[in-house]
Amino acid sequence: MLQIADSDVRAKSALHTFAHQATGEPPILCRVLSEAVAAGLPFAGSVTPQEAWSLVQEGEAVLVDVRSAEERKFVGHVPESVHVPWATGLSLTRNPRFVRELEVKGGKSRPLLLLCRSGKRSALAAEAAAKAGLTNVFNVSEGFEGDLDENQRRGAFNGWRHAGLPWVQD
Repeated sequence: MLQIADSDVRAKSALHTFAHQATGEPPILCRVLSEAVAAGLPFAGSVTPQEAWSLVQEGEAVLVDVRSAEERKFVGHVPESVHVPWATGLSLTRNPRFVRELEVKGGKSRPLLLLCRSGKRSALAAEAAAKAGLTNVFNVSEGFEGDLDENQRRGAFNGWRHAGLPWVQD
């Protein structure tokens, strides 16, 4: 297996360019996929909220919000996102039709970028999708609200909303 030192930026860039040309995937996703393989992740990898928005705007990927309907309604959501809940209701009961709904609503032709509150449920959802045979599914790290800060609050230093990316609230 080819190994490239982290410090060899040019070689890594060339490898990602080659992967892009060979697969037709956007360079961002080629980089993320190679990092996921190197890290042994059970799914295609994670993109930042900014990378996700860029891919969606370019028509290169579909943003899928895996939060519950209640979270989307009360906390907010990305207008261009497709909704396929990983879990439903206030008790967050696992959606047994998740993978099937993901295939139907997200499609099979473009990469799917899964977004949740903090990036943890969407990583689990991406793993489940990968195990079911969907190989072009990525996690959006940091999620919609971001990680908890030292005061146990979200949205203070990362996440989709903190990045100033588009969102609406019902």
